[in-house]
Amino acid sequence: MSYLKQRSSLLTYGVSLILAIALLGGCSKKSNKKTANLVYVNWAEGIAYTNLAKEVLQDKMGYKVTITSADVAPAYTAVAQGNKDAFMESWLPTLHKDYIERFKNKIVDLGIIYNGTQSGLVVPDYVPIDSVSQLNKYADKFNNQIVGIDAGAGIMKTAQEAISKYNLKLHLLSSSGPAMTSALKKAIDHHEWIVVTGWKPHWMFAKWNLKFLKQDPDKIVWKKGNIHIFGRKNLKKDKPELARFLSNMHLTDQQISGLMLKERNSDQPEDTVAQRWMRNHPNVIDSWIPKNNQTAMK
Repeated sequence: MSYLKQRSSLLTYGVSLILAIALLGGCSKKSNKKTANLVYVNWAEGIAYTNLAKEVLQDKMGYKVTITSADVAPAYTAVAQGNKDAFMESWLPTLHKDYIERFKNKIVDLGIIYNGTQSGLVVPDYVPIDSVSQLNKYADKFNNQIVGIDAGAGIMKTAQEAISKYNLKLHLLSSSGPAMTSALKKAIDHHEWIVVTGWKPHWMFAKWNLKFLKQDPDKIVWKKGNIHIFGRKNLKKDKPELARFLSNMHLTDQQISGLMLKERNSDQPEDTVAQRWMRNHPNVIDSWIPKNNQTAMK
């Protein structure tokens, strides 16, 4: 082959290679918009509807989805720094108000996924007390402790605030959501006294007869509220369809309780249970999917 022909062949190959790289880069950039990186806390309701969101995004909308469990503080930090697209469980106006204030310029509220949350100190209904102020009188019956969850959780901060407001002699024990319900089950099985940090929505209220301890009018710590989804600052610009989907997500108390109970009672993985729930509730799912995507999928 002559020098000129060899040079021409190399030039043609080089141009082709550059075009191929450019096309691959363009496809990669486009496909990145069809990804979702979601972070949630290892709490029953968050596990349930985050897995449901994953299944809908993958099965109905063609997304590649990654879900990550984390404590509350790292979850907010990951979204604020842009490492995750959205945090799936912000409890407002009380439990997570400190995190929202800290990161308010770096995260955006995508809307409410659940209305009417309740949190506080919870006991089995056979325990003959009804208010937080009665705990000191029976502190020894509760082993001088309140069984809590993750140390960084908002309910742990408000529980500590309650201990101060009511001058409680009980120690707040940090553990995790699953560890707390395990301790609750053990106590109920033996008809023992126990007080835990509890919240609704949660499957434990469907499984056992429980009650929230009442608060004194002048010592209110917990208020009813809602669960929001918060996204990273530029999510609506970078991934508008994903942002719209997350904004559209909403579950009633009956829906989320049913989903949580199915996951709790099933020996199958959460995503499998979520798939089945998705298939059995097409009208709910369709209401979440942005209209342009529904048309495209059909």
